[in-house]
Amino acid sequence: MSTNLVVVVIVLMVIMELGVAQPINKTDNTNTPLKFYCGSNFAMSPETFSRNLNSTFSQLRSQLSNTGVYYARAQNVEDGDAVYGVAMCRNYLLSTDCLACFDVAVPAIAPCGLANGAHVFLDNCLLRFENYDQFYEDPQGSSNIGVLEICGNESTSQPITAFNQSVKELLSDISVATPRTSDFYIASTRQLTSGTNATVYAIAQCVQNASQAVCKNCLNTAYHNLFSNCPPADEGRAINVACFMRYSEFPFFQNNQTINLIPFLGKGSSSKSGMIIGVSSSAGLVLLITALLLWFRWSKFKAAGNDTSDFQGAQCYTYQDLKLATNNFSEEYLIGKGGFGEVFKAIVDGGIVVAVKKLHVGFRAKKEFENEVNLISNVRHRNLILQLGWCIDGPELLLVLEYMSQGSLDKFLWGEQKGTLNWKQRSDIILGIARGLTHLHGEFHVKIIHRDIKSSNILLDNDFQPKIADFGLARFLPEDEAHVSTRFAGTMGYTAPEYATRGHLSEKVDTYSFGIVALEVISGRSCSDVNYSGPRMEYLLDHAWQLYEKGIHIKLIDDAIDPNDYQEENVKKIIEIALMCTQSPASLRPTMCEIYLMLSSEPSLEQRQMLRPTFIAVDRRIQIGGN
Repeated sequence: MSTNLVVVVIVLMVIMELGVAQPINKTDNTNTPLKFYCGSNFAMSPETFSRNLNSTFSQLRSQLSNTGVYYARAQNVEDGDAVYGVAMCRNYLLSTDCLACFDVAVPAIAPCGLANGAHVFLDNCLLRFENYDQFYEDPQGSSNIGVLEICGNESTSQPITAFNQSVKELLSDISVATPRTSDFYIASTRQLTSGTNATVYAIAQCVQNASQAVCKNCLNTAYHNLFSNCPPADEGRAINVACFMRYSEFPFFQNNQTINLIPFLGKGSSSKSGMIIGVSSSAGLVLLITALLLWFRWSKFKAAGNDTSDFQGAQCYTYQDLKLATNNFSEEYLIGKGGFGEVFKAIVDGGIVVAVKKLHVGFRAKKEFENEVNLISNVRHRNLILQLGWCIDGPELLLVLEYMSQGSLDKFLWGEQKGTLNWKQRSDIILGIARGLTHLHGEFHVKIIHRDIKSSNILLDNDFQPKIADFGLARFLPEDEAHVSTRFAGTMGYTAPEYATRGHLSEKVDTYSFGIVALEVISGRSCSDVNYSGPRMEYLLDHAWQLYEKGIHIKLIDDAIDPNDYQEENVKKIIEIALMCTQSPASLRPTMCEIYLMLSSEPSLEQRQMLRPTFIAVDRRIQIGGN
C-alpha cells in the first residue's frame, strides 16, 4: 500500500464525520466553516481524482463569478474517478462575497484527502462533491446527515418571552414560504412584540436542485429543531445538504433585501406590501412623502461627500471616468437604445466589461433615476440584470449595469441570429423570464411592475439564460390600491389592452406581456408581424388563438426547431399558458407565481375556460379579438 493511500485511510478513519464550530462575529458575515463531512470511500487513482476535483472546483468558481449566480454545478468524469460538484451561496451576497466564501470552503474540506465525497457548510455558502450524480436531483438521497442545529452560546439580550414568540412566528413563516418561491430562498425580519423596537433576522434556503417536497420537509425539521433547542439563544442555525436556516437578533443582511412573505403564506393580503408602478392623482400624498424622503436622502448624500451607503452594492462612478471608458459615448461603443436613452459598452475598474445606460437629462428623469437607483441596486436574482454602479455628477444621468455578451432575445428570434436557439434553450428562456417576474412581483421586499416586458428587454448571458433589463419605468403606488390610472409608457403590441386603452396598470400587465413574449419565443415571430397567408391578416396572438381553437396549436412552433428536440404535449402546454396570460379582463390571468409553478410542473395542465384574447396592434386604432 502506497504512503498516500495509508494517509488517506488514516484520515478517513479519524475524520469520517468531522464538525467544526467556531465563534461567529455577530455583526458581520463570516466565512468560518460550521461543519464538514468526508465520504466513506476513497478514489481509485489519486492523480486522476485530484485532476477531476480541481477542474470541478474551477468550473464551479467560474460560474459563481457571474453576477446574480448563486447556484452552480459541474462535473468531470475522466477515467472512472468521477467528480460531481455543487456550490451554493446565500442570495443576499455580492458576487465577490460569494467567491470569498467559496475560496474558504475549498481548503476547508482538504482534510478529507482523497475521499471521493465531501461537503462543508458555512454561513454564506455550501460546497459539496460526490462520485455520483444522483444527488443533483435528490440531495438527501444517500446522505446520512440529518438536520443539525447549531445554537448561539449566548442568551438573547431581549425579553425572553417576546423574543421566543417572534423567533417562532418568523421561522414558521419562512419554512412555509421558502418552498413556494422561485429560488427556494427567503430573507425576512420580525419586530419583537415587546415594544422594544428590536428585530429578529432570519433566512431560509434550499438547494435549487431539491424538489419542493424535499425543501418543505427539510425546512420543517429545521424550524422544529431551532425553535425547540435554541431559544432563548441569541442566534441559531440549522444545516443539511438540502437546506439551511438561520436566525439572529443581529443583522446579517440589509433590511431592503428582505422578501415579502405574504404571497407565499396563503394569508392573501396585499395591504402590507408596497407596489411600485405608475403615478396617479390619488397617490399624491404618498408621492409627496416619498419626494420629501428622497430629497432628505439626497441632501444627506451630498453633505456626506458622495457617500453611497444608501445605494447598497452599487459603486459611485465619476462622469469623467465613464466618459473615458466609452470614448466620449461614441457610436462605436453603442450597443443599444431604449426608451430612456442609449446603452454603451465600457471597460471599468481595470478590466471589467459593463454596460453604461445614459438617461436623458431632465427634472423628471432625475427623480426617476433616484428612484431606480434606490430600487434596483438591491435587486439580485439570476434572471434580472444587476446594477453595478451609477453616476449623477455630469450632464447625463448614468447607470452601470452588468454586460450581456449575447445581446437581446429578439436578435435570436428574428434578427441576425434567427433560428439558432433550440427548444431546450427556448423553454429555459421562457421559464427564466417567469422566474424573474415572480421575484419582482412577489419576492422582493416591495412589489415591482416592469410594464415594458418585451423581447428586446430580455438579455441573454453566455449560457443563454435570460435576464430582464430596464427597471426605469417603476413608480410608487399606495399600498391599498390594486391598480392606478397612469400615462401609457409601454410598447404597443406587448401591452395589455386595459393599460393601452384606459391606462389601468397592475401586475397583470406584466403577465400579458409575458404571454406575448412566450409566443414569440415559441414561434420565432414578432408580435407585430402580420401573417397574410390566410384569408385575412393575422398578428401573432390572433394566429396562435386560431390554431388553439382548432386544436392544432403545435403548428405555431418555429420551423427552425428540430422536431426531435421537443415533446408536443410540453409545447402545447406552454402555448396554452401563454394564451392564458393574454386573457381579458385582467382578473382571468394567473399571477406570475402561478405561471412559474405551472411551467415547472409536469406536462399536464388543468383545463380552464379561455376567451379569445384582445390584442392592441402597433397602430392603436387596430384592436383585435376580445369581447
